[in-house]
Amino acid sequence: MSKVNQFKPDDHKIVTSAVSQAEKSTDGEIVTIVTSESDHYGDVAWAISGLVALTALLVVSLFPDIYLNIIDWLAGGWSGMTALPYWTLFAFSAMKFFGIRLILIWKPLLFILIPPPIKKARVRKRAVSLFRVTTDHRTVGRTGILLYLSMHEHRAEIVADEAIVAKVEPSIWGDAMIGLIDLVRAGTPGKGMAEAVRQMGIVLTEHFPKTDQNPNELPDRLIEL
Repeated sequence: MSKVNQFKPDDHKIVTSAVSQAEKSTDGEIVTIVTSESDHYGDVAWAISGLVALTALLVVSLFPDIYLNIIDWLAGGWSGMTALPYWTLFAFSAMKFFGIRLILIWKPLLFILIPPPIKKARVRKRAVSLFRVTTDHRTVGRTGILLYLSMHEHRAEIVADEAIVAKVEPSIWGDAMIGLIDLVRAGTPGKGMAEAVRQMGIVLTEHFPKTDQNPNELPDRLIEL
């Protein structure tokens, strides 16, 4: 995954400070991770290329006269073709397939074409995977929680450990997500993550107030992948 250049050193300080402040009043442990994208989507690019190639082949099969006239015009009226040979259909489809795949190397276009449900599923899968590595079962009270932001997909996820899941409904994190997304859209992703952390801290303090038996076990710093 490529680095996220939207996050400057000051953004890291803002988020880290927000995590430290939020954890002063709760046994909850907040981990923050930001990445440019959650997947390379190579399989999606190949699938789109195949769909375009098959669609083009279908159009040629349904309207062969259009293409025969084009070939005849290119040949100066001397092509003599009355039907498209199979090799031209294969060549046409291959050109469409690999041509589209080359175009989709340009990520901004690819991300426009990826269906939102696929983006949502890939971001969630990546968030859960990172949660298992960085947060899951790594605190004494099972009170770890991950805030994950994927910039190119314009999506964020909150994944919590079992003790938090048992007490807090997923919908409760709505204010945190709204605060995050609004500020990211405004061009201040660091402040967005800090605001989400603040909102998460309020919820965690209500359900898991600070005790003396729960040390700081997870890093407060923003992790950038």
